[in-house]
Amino acid sequence: MLKDFVKMETFLTVARERSFSKASAKLGISQPAVTQQIKYIENYLEAKIIDRKKNGIKLTAEGDELYKVVTQLEKCILNLEKDVLKIIKKEMTFRLAASYTIGSYVIPGECLNSISESIGNDVTLSIDVTDKIIEGLKERKFDVGLIESPIFDDELVYREWFDDELVIFSNTPLPKVVNTEELYDYKWVCREEGSHTRRLISEVFEELGVSCKSFNVLSEVSNTTAALQSVKRATKDPESPTVSVISKHAIADEVARKELFEARIYGFTMSRKFYIVYTKENKNNVFIDNVVNYIITGKC
Repeated sequence: MLKDFVKMETFLTVARERSFSKASAKLGISQPAVTQQIKYIENYLEAKIIDRKKNGIKLTAEGDELYKVVTQLEKCILNLEKDVLKIIKKEMTFRLAASYTIGSYVIPGECLNSISESIGNDVTLSIDVTDKIIEGLKERKFDVGLIESPIFDDELVYREWFDDELVIFSNTPLPKVVNTEELYDYKWVCREEGSHTRRLISEVFEELGVSCKSFNVLSEVSNTTAALQSVKRATKDPESPTVSVISKHAIADEVARKELFEARIYGFTMSRKFYIVYTKENKNNVFIDNVVNYIITGKC
């Protein structure tokens, strides 16, 4: 019977208005209909819930207990209605995901606040590897992903964002431009086997005729932050600097302060594109478009 909240609403209105006629007017139904619904509830409960008096109505003891229960039910329904309205109005948390370089160094914290203000919703940022972001988008855990070295999938839409440049960096001064022969003089912190960045760097070095197998490799790390910290903590050795390859955006501040030093390979630029990605089912979603366009236009 509680599933039929129409009758419960009639009961609440009668109880609050203390009158069948006032309840009838407020609900927009006839007074006999109000009486019939109250009678239905009493028959169902096998108890009288309302006593009619000359100056109005009064709830019986059973009516008081029912009023308490139905009031709680009403609050639950109102809260659920608010949740439904949030979905209709898109008043929900926007779930953004980004790969390590983008999430840690390209998207500043104030950008999330500005996106939030522009769409009128809270924004959360998850940082993970590209594979996990693609998987999360397909499982609807994220609304939009910001990735590097994309894994293309037929279920997703990929929008080019901007070009990123990878540079060689060290905590020891480096020439601004290095020859391929000089790469063998360095101690290397490399990205782990199988990572997209490792694959890109290997392709570049292979094109330049550089054999990575001949490098003096100190360690292999799983992400940008680990590479950055490993190089920062390395012993400074002008004769054989410890180096790694990283996005120029990840070290821009340290380079400006001369805490880290970057170098480029003579005659070659290591570049890649950053992408904004979302599911095809969201390609006409105005809510998604607002965020994507906001990011693409560089308002962050």
